[in-house]
Amino acid sequence: MKILITGCNGQLGNEMQLLEKVNPQHTYFNTDVAELDITDQQAVEAFVSENEIDGIVNCAAYTAVDKAEANEELARLLNATAPGYLAKAVGDRGGWMIQVSTDYVFDGTKYKPYVETDPVCPNSVYGSTKLEGEESVMKGCENTMIIRTAWLYSTFGNNFVKTMIRLGNEKPELGVIFDQIGTPTYARDLAVAIFEAINQGVKPGIYHFSNEGVISWYDFTKAIHRIAGITTCHVRPLHTEEYPTPANRPHYSVLDKTKIKQTYSLEIPYWEESLAECIGVLMAQQ
Repeated sequence: MKILITGCNGQLGNEMQLLEKVNPQHTYFNTDVAELDITDQQAVEAFVSENEIDGIVNCAAYTAVDKAEANEELARLLNATAPGYLAKAVGDRGGWMIQVSTDYVFDGTKYKPYVETDPVCPNSVYGSTKLEGEESVMKGCENTMIIRTAWLYSTFGNNFVKTMIRLGNEKPELGVIFDQIGTPTYARDLAVAIFEAINQGVKPGIYHFSNEGVISWYDFTKAIHRIAGITTCHVRPLHTEEYPTPANRPHYSVLDKTKIKQTYSLEIPYWEESLAECIGVLMAQQ
């Protein structure tokens, strides 16, 4: 197959490129904004047509959650409008699309892991525009797989894990929120799941994916510091109210992964195992 990967300079896009090497049976077109402006509908249609694209994995998004509150138009363009262009272009060719979405489509008021059929109720611009993106890709391409994920991190780009390692080495004390609960997702593991879907055949629908287990941001930070060998930084638990942000964040965003595990016979790693793997790579790079 000829597969277009968008957002290739991001966390997930970089992990996808690494895994392309062990999935050489396909031809890949790795693009970011310099190679293809996905907000330009004519450019998208021309690229997909000229390169005879069979499938698209859209890793591109506006992910600055707090900045999105003041930049709603740009967030909507990247998170909703552009994915619609991609979906229509590949859908017109009878192809498939995988759209990466987010736990922010929920408001986080539940107390049991979210399943794919739970009512959506975003309470931030980021969550709202990502939900609009889900709707636009399903409308544009009937063979669409939406994968909602949460708390994404990797060895690439800026993310919570790398920030906590840096701050842990710089500061004697940190305050981290303890009353927001979820599950981290190592982008490498998500990329592995996406390739399983590609190779087994994209089965349309909404799926949830994160690593296994449940944790707070505070406990996540403690684990990051322990695995990274940081012993000089004291981490204090904070209430959400003590750390106000422009965007609302879900208090509970644990995702139930049963559907994707059963559909693709996936074994998903426990969050701490994947965290240790990621930090091992980061430390080897130093």
